[in-house]
Amino acid sequence: MYRFLLTPRWWGINLFVVLAIPFCVFMGTWQLGRFEDRVQSHEQAEKQPDPGTRAAKPLDELLPVDKVTSGRPAVATGTYADQFLVPGRELDDRRGFYVLNMLRTDSGKALPVVRGWLPGSASGARVPAAPEGEVTVTGDLQASENARSKGVNARGGLPGGQVGMISAATLVNLVPYDVYDAWVTLPEAEAGGTGGAMKPVPAAAPEGSGLDLKAFQNLGYTGEWFVFAGFVLFMWFRLVRREAEAERDIALGLVPENPAAPEGPGATDAEAARKAPAAP
Repeated sequence: MYRFLLTPRWWGINLFVVLAIPFCVFMGTWQLGRFEDRVQSHEQAEKQPDPGTRAAKPLDELLPVDKVTSGRPAVATGTYADQFLVPGRELDDRRGFYVLNMLRTDSGKALPVVRGWLPGSASGARVPAAPEGEVTVTGDLQASENARSKGVNARGGLPGGQVGMISAATLVNLVPYDVYDAWVTLPEAEAGGTGGAMKPVPAAAPEGSGLDLKAFQNLGYTGEWFVFAGFVLFMWFRLVRREAEAERDIALGLVPENPAAPEGPGATDAEAARKAPAAP
């Protein structure tokens, strides 16, 4: 009854099933592993002390920024140079902008420093002046932003003096000096009252260190791939069963093996007229 499984058509169906099920299981397992990695990273991050409570270290000792050094207090000395506004940033459920200044260090490279946040629109805004002369800043270290970072405007087209992304790759095109591949946010208002009107911007957790939406997306994808594997197996079983029932009906003579199809444009009407009861 199941000899039809050896026909060329069923060889193709069987090959598809044999390849599809392991592939779905592999992809589901891979997505589950991604979810477990995020859970493990989250647990490790919770066991670590708050980065902001650790002793401040020179900037160069904390680079490059990773999940361990992100949020650590970094110390840098230099002179404030170019200033930019970063629009479209929210703080305490209010929309505003960051005030970003480039701190030129003795090495010649500049460190982007977010001095604070102000509410409202960045266009035409008046911001507190940056301190003059050589200053030493201690800020929470952050990795350069990317297109996936919250609040980033990667479309461009901003007015002069504004940037949509705090990134070395973006800022190096706007200033005539090298830029560190990192930035810091000042945890407190600047001394002397120059930044008193601005609110400090809290440091963000490093990307991929928490149970964010992406982690639960991985878990959802895991379920989807396993469901796909089950669906492929179910459909194969259903097709086999239907084919076997058709073979059995043919063997019992319930269905002709090669039913003659009506031919000609009037064959259908003629066949219907033949089967219709005769008029009295």
